[in-house]
Amino acid sequence: MLKQMGRTSQTVLIILYVLITVKAFEMEVIPAVRVVARIGETLILTCNTTGCALPNFSWRTQMDYPLGGKVYNNKTYSTLTMSPVSAENYNDYLCTVICDKEKKEKSVKVELYSFPSDPVIETTASLVVGETATVICKVHAVIFEVHDVFPADHLELLLKKEEHILHSKTFEGDISTKTETKTVAYSFNLATEDNGKEITCVARLQIAGMDFEPKERSTSLKLNANFGPQNTFINASPGNLSMEGHSLKLTCVTESNPPAQVFWRKHLAKETIQHFVENNVLSIPHAHFTDSGQYICEVINPVTNKTEKASVNIVIQAPPKNTTLTVFPSSSVKEGESVIISCTATGVPTVQIILEKKIGDVITTLKTEDGKYTIDKAQLKDAGKYECTFTNKFGNHSLDVELDVKVPPQNITVLVYPSENVKEGENITIVCSTYSNPPSQMILKKVNQEREIILPVVNGTFTLYNVTKNDTGRYLLDVFNEVGNNIKVIEIAVVGKLEKPDQILPLIIAFSCVTAVAIPVVAILIYVSRKAKINGSYSLVKALRLKV
Repeated sequence: MLKQMGRTSQTVLIILYVLITVKAFEMEVIPAVRVVARIGETLILTCNTTGCALPNFSWRTQMDYPLGGKVYNNKTYSTLTMSPVSAENYNDYLCTVICDKEKKEKSVKVELYSFPSDPVIETTASLVVGETATVICKVHAVIFEVHDVFPADHLELLLKKEEHILHSKTFEGDISTKTETKTVAYSFNLATEDNGKEITCVARLQIAGMDFEPKERSTSLKLNANFGPQNTFINASPGNLSMEGHSLKLTCVTESNPPAQVFWRKHLAKETIQHFVENNVLSIPHAHFTDSGQYICEVINPVTNKTEKASVNIVIQAPPKNTTLTVFPSSSVKEGESVIISCTATGVPTVQIILEKKIGDVITTLKTEDGKYTIDKAQLKDAGKYECTFTNKFGNHSLDVELDVKVPPQNITVLVYPSENVKEGENITIVCSTYSNPPSQMILKKVNQEREIILPVVNGTFTLYNVTKNDTGRYLLDVFNEVGNNIKVIEIAVVGKLEKPDQILPLIIAFSCVTAVAIPVVAILIYVSRKAKINGSYSLVKALRLKV
């Protein structure tokens, strides 16, 4: 009996344990109480149960409006899907669940808002630095009759530049049933630093106590501010000084939006630059000395119509160039004329000029002024070779010229052999010497002749053969060259005749006899004289006696 009572107690306890552990029938709606849905999207309401094996679900709206969605029932839950959400879905939705004659209900309020698109940003047609720029933000919104759906006073529009708020506006008390465009605009003076900065338009829905996404939409654009050109300069690579034959690049750097058009030219150059130009770079593959000069780049902004220029002086280093050696008025001048010898050259570094006069092995360095040497009155001694040497650290070069100083006949000497007075039959030789450049020519002619007789000259020598009395008279010796002339007068007198050879012979014989006698006598006298000197005295008588 006691055992039976114990078994009964255990059964009761087990039944009680099972009753206690079995869950009670419960239900919930997800989302609970309130949900905010955006028109055009999908919304799913879920009704869940626990503690019921075979629940029976049903959905309805307040005042039995159409559901505006599709119901799907599963074993323990049911869903109501609204896709897309429309204005008719603004309502209270009630989920009813019956489990073993037990009935439970819960509702959720569906509220709507409209945020159909991102804001739109507009700007003035052309944004130019220094001018007033206007930025407009527009947003399209659907406002409904039911104030709670989308209270207009909860729409806020913001205009921002980077993180700085330019302008904001809240729309209040605006209730309608149509799609409207809300707009805010802001004007400001555009600066260069505004280029590339981001302008953002933000539209916010700030409805208290409602959790939904998105709560805001935004649109951004970067300002394209037209400006310049400005801060223009030329960058020379490898530098302003370049060696002849090396490459050179000139880059025109400027700040401009849109990019400026670049035009190159060379100062005072008549012809167009022939070097390779690409965009803003001027390239000289093999620089020449003549490429030295001032280069100018002119930049033009096609939108702002503004122009700016920059320049750079380029110097191409090279050995002496364009060397010249000139003589003014000529390398051949007359004695007494002024002469200027000029040496010129170009080159970088600066060319040193040395002028020297060379006569044989004698070299004289002349002092010049700016490469010029002046001879006030040229003399024959100034004639000779003049050499200019041009030097810098990259090389040297020399030029020379021969200066010829022309001198008229000077220091004329005339000799007449045997004399200006001769006898008939003799020959007369007239020798003339002079100092001149170029060498002189000579003409000898007799004055007062019925016809002019010009005697021939050989190396400055004239010869009159077998003269007669007719050769007596005045002769003119004209010594001349291209520079000038000089005239000498010679008087020739011819008298008598020479003796015949048969009359002269006796005289020659007599002279020979006398000479034959005289020579021994003179020898004796010399001997006696020396003896006398040895004795310390001289006596012709004693000397003769000693001889005897």
